[in-house]
Amino acid sequence: MTTDVNSLLPYLLRRENIARYQDGVVLIGDRRKYPFEKSIYPCHDVETVAQAIEGMVTQGGGPWLAAALGMALAAREVAGQPDEKVMAHMEKAAARLTNTRPTNTALARRLEDAVEVVKSALGAGEPVEKALLDWVEGVQAGLEEKLYTQARFAADLIDDGDGVLTMCFAEAGFILTLALAHQQGKQIQVYTPETRPFLQGARLTAPCVHELGIPVKVVTDNMPAYLMSQGRIQKYFTAADLITLDGHVVNKIGTFQNAIAASYHGIPYFAYMWMVDHKSPDRASIVIEERDPAEIKSCRGTPTTLDEIDAYYPAFDITPPHLVAGVITVHGILSPYDLVRHYT
Repeated sequence: MTTDVNSLLPYLLRRENIARYQDGVVLIGDRRKYPFEKSIYPCHDVETVAQAIEGMVTQGGGPWLAAALGMALAAREVAGQPDEKVMAHMEKAAARLTNTRPTNTALARRLEDAVEVVKSALGAGEPVEKALLDWVEGVQAGLEEKLYTQARFAADLIDDGDGVLTMCFAEAGFILTLALAHQQGKQIQVYTPETRPFLQGARLTAPCVHELGIPVKVVTDNMPAYLMSQGRIQKYFTAADLITLDGHVVNKIGTFQNAIAASYHGIPYFAYMWMVDHKSPDRASIVIEERDPAEIKSCRGTPTTLDEIDAYYPAFDITPPHLVAGVITVHGILSPYDLVRHYT
């Protein structure tokens, strides 16, 4: 691939601003403060990396990279020690980092691969830290190629004059799609719900789309159905933290209700599949992360209700395959019902 994907992306999605490794420190782009501040969150040990992921310093496609670099950091901590001690330390680090995102199983699969890299390096007598960093660089290059391929397919789904709805932060796949459609001269209007309680739509998606020079409107999380009824939206795209082999799409809470509204209005819903997880074959295999209810009783540090009132915060929801018009893959746009045949 000759296209420099990084150059097509806005600030937030450039690889060096997601997470990077420097002299034994994992430097994570702090998405909690964006777009009002462009800052880096330094992590000097695995536990700090894990807490950064849990605390939403990074999210979406960022945690796997932060966690993988956290593994390199863990390797530095035990460099020169006996192999069995190194292996035990690395497996413990992988388990801690995996537990930061129980729903996004792609993180778990990446860390399983990282453990295999550790085993291979030890077996060959190679420095584990360097082996992990080389592996991360290779994975990143492969991902960028896949994302660009997906974006080319997805851009063809957008027609000139389309209103496009997304949910939460659809990451590089969606942003690249918009960039390519924009390059093709298509006029697009993007709508992004604010995505309570962390406001990823308002703080991350909208500024990224704006940086591309594409018109974008922020709306509240309960407006999409009305916008659809007005004829403002023609396509609905989201990322996916997980797509099971039987076609269920797991994404930020609110994705499902928008898919229902889109189906009612005859609007196609497309989701990006960035990794196949053979250990998540069906709906029964999904574990939905439930976060601290206190997080939805405030917004950006300002309380929105009384402390003594209870709350409930499932962070993700599940959209069944009959509401999904197509899954965007490196092989093209696939039916959600065809994933199991295609990938097994």
